[in-house]
Amino acid sequence: MLDALWQDLRYAVRALRSSPGFAAVSILSLALGIGANTAIFSLIDAVMLKSLPVNHPEELLQVTMGTPEFLSNPIWEQIRDGQDVFQAIFGYGRWAFNLAAGGEARPVNGYFVSGQFFETLGVHAVLGRTLTPADDRRGCAGGAVLSYGFWQREYGGRGNIIGQTISINSHPMEIVGVAEPRFTGVDVGSWVDVLAPLCAEKALHGELNLLDTNNIPGWLQVIGRPKPGVSASQAEARLKTLAPEIYRATVRRTWQPEDQDRYLQRTLAIQPASNGLSYLRRQYRQGLTILMAMVAVVLLIACANVANLLLARGAARQREMAIRMALGSPPSRLIRQLLTESLLLAAAGAGLGALFARWGARLLVVYLGATLDLAPDARVLAFTAGAAVLTGLLFGIVPAWRGTRVAPQAAMKANSRGVAEGPKFGIGKALVTVQVALSLVLVAGAGLLLSTFWNLASLDAGFERDHVLLTSADLSNGSDAPERPRVVFRQVLEKLRAIPGVRSASASNIVPMCGCKGSNELVIEGYTAKSRDDVTVLYNRVSDRYFETLGTPIVAGRDFNDSDTPGSPKLAIINQTMARRYFGTANPLGRRFRIREGNEVSEPFEITGIVADAKYGALREEISPTAYTARSQAENTGPVAYFQLRASGGVPTALIAGVKTAFAELDRGASLEFTTLAGKIDRSLTRERLMAMLSGFFGALALLLATIGLYGVMSYNVARRRNEIGIRMALGAEQARVLRMVLGEVALLIGIGLLVGLGAAVATTRFVASFLYGLPPNDPLTLSLAAAVLGGSGFRGWLFAGAAGVSTGPYVCPSGGMIGTISG
Repeated sequence: MLDALWQDLRYAVRALRSSPGFAAVSILSLALGIGANTAIFSLIDAVMLKSLPVNHPEELLQVTMGTPEFLSNPIWEQIRDGQDVFQAIFGYGRWAFNLAAGGEARPVNGYFVSGQFFETLGVHAVLGRTLTPADDRRGCAGGAVLSYGFWQREYGGRGNIIGQTISINSHPMEIVGVAEPRFTGVDVGSWVDVLAPLCAEKALHGELNLLDTNNIPGWLQVIGRPKPGVSASQAEARLKTLAPEIYRATVRRTWQPEDQDRYLQRTLAIQPASNGLSYLRRQYRQGLTILMAMVAVVLLIACANVANLLLARGAARQREMAIRMALGSPPSRLIRQLLTESLLLAAAGAGLGALFARWGARLLVVYLGATLDLAPDARVLAFTAGAAVLTGLLFGIVPAWRGTRVAPQAAMKANSRGVAEGPKFGIGKALVTVQVALSLVLVAGAGLLLSTFWNLASLDAGFERDHVLLTSADLSNGSDAPERPRVVFRQVLEKLRAIPGVRSASASNIVPMCGCKGSNELVIEGYTAKSRDDVTVLYNRVSDRYFETLGTPIVAGRDFNDSDTPGSPKLAIINQTMARRYFGTANPLGRRFRIREGNEVSEPFEITGIVADAKYGALREEISPTAYTARSQAENTGPVAYFQLRASGGVPTALIAGVKTAFAELDRGASLEFTTLAGKIDRSLTRERLMAMLSGFFGALALLLATIGLYGVMSYNVARRRNEIGIRMALGAEQARVLRMVLGEVALLIGIGLLVGLGAAVATTRFVASFLYGLPPNDPLTLSLAAAVLGGSGFRGWLFAGAAGVSTGPYVCPSGGMIGTISG
């Protein structure tokens, strides 16, 4: 048996070497199809399937409130002290720590972790020790554990760092250990640099005091390892019985009664955590599924392409097959031989495709700005091998079966083609129709996603995005003087406006496209609220000239100015949507509202201006009612602020040096991050751009494969009918008429393919409806353009092949004699 297989393999290699052009086209088509599938599956594996590199990750469970999954520290402490189903459990929170090094503060990825963090995960220290429950006690000074990568980058892997201090938020912390290399964090797609005990939060954040504040949603995520014999359902059932007591102990009495009642109705839930936690998973789960479906269609098109090539090659090898059958080879033996050739092509395509996939997947990860483990595991290898075998069988079975259905006596005649013999290639024509239909589905989907990206990228969001530098400034340093950041920020703003090249500068609590939405419930004089949601608006605290800097026009009233101080009457500016919703056609200038916080309401804010609408959270969102108050009137602005600088011209990043100098003169411990408004908007469209880019590439690839397939089938069909064409032209038929005859069936096949494809596109494009913006999933213009592009490309391929077939001579009769020479 092995000898026979080895013989089949050797013969397959010789057969493919004798047709290098056929082999090259087939292998490249398969490599593109299999490579695209492997690349997307590698991303799916890394984002959604791979387990955390910790001990027994399959045992890990996450504790949540259902929605949201983030818990506050008071809730976490109640769970920690009251639960009896986990042998080890921890809470952790991601935070940007300000690292003071080289006379400048910069952010690093940090975790606040509870005492059993490392014990629960089974992560050890490669140097020093890890944190324990003894390190996580209220009032602690805090000890820091460094990740292995951070230790290598920042300290060069030196072994004498244990006991040294690291300055986090201007707070010195002793380095107690370095985590083992395999551990990069619990969050898939990102990494951690420094881990500090949860109890150090107050020392690092000062007035924030997140340890004692019960906010919903919270900032901690909780993961545990259940005791032996305790299942996930048993752990969840036990936590649900503890939930009422936990919520009664943590309810805030300053909340309104309906908020308290709603809070006390919450429960606790369990979900698997073996794959870690990931914002990438939430953001790209559906997108990766759609891309996987698209590359599967590309692979089907590639299979149809190779199957057509094999059918054409099989027709040319009929004499060979007939001779072998006449010499006693059974059809099953020949089918096995032909399938071996197909599987060899698939294996070569998979090998080359694996190289394409490795390069492509890494390129996509760099584009996403994520940290993912792309090392091929058993799943990826099995997927690639399975794709190779499946495609080999898929495109090889029918040609192998057809290749052995020959009559030896007829096939061995010197010229047995007959005049037309068109019907014998019916399977090839059917495959062409399938290629056209599948390609249309892909091209239509790509058109929808490309249009969506264009609609969002060109959207008027309510501000001028060019020439604006954004600076995030964090003065979190554990200071107990809440007025200090307000004073520093006011002085910094004056210095920023004096930088050469700055046309205007401003400050705010949030900036456009930050993905964050500050909202408050209002009490509006003269307006009767239908519900609490009815009077909940977006809220931002801004400086004077904020709207000028962003290019959002004030349409009525005035901007904030230097006379608006903490002691003057409180003022507010509202957007047009808020003015229409709460005041209708009346003039809102001079009207007042209050901000409700729990059971308390603020002093009244008088509306002094109306500003044009602008988007904040995302470009896709609907414009929400928005209220702006003056930062200059706030007693406490908090330790974090965003500054906007509009450059007079040129590149806004040229202003960075001046911003750093301005902060250094007032607070060298400030942590600064820089970006541009245009860049922030571009990053907010990362998912849309990725989907548009990849779908466009796959659509173009499908178009190319379909066109090659159409050209190949047409070339073969014309070659098989060359005698018929020669006779017709020798008898006086015009070249154009013969060409129309040949292309008539082409138009029929393309037409059928387009009709089937349009039906399939209408049925399948609804699956991308959630990604679309500004057009429906069955957009007539997009579908029409896709059909026109595909039909035009396919028809050109057939036209070139047909024209080449009818413009050659001399032509030979079936008997072998020359009828005549037809000049082109």
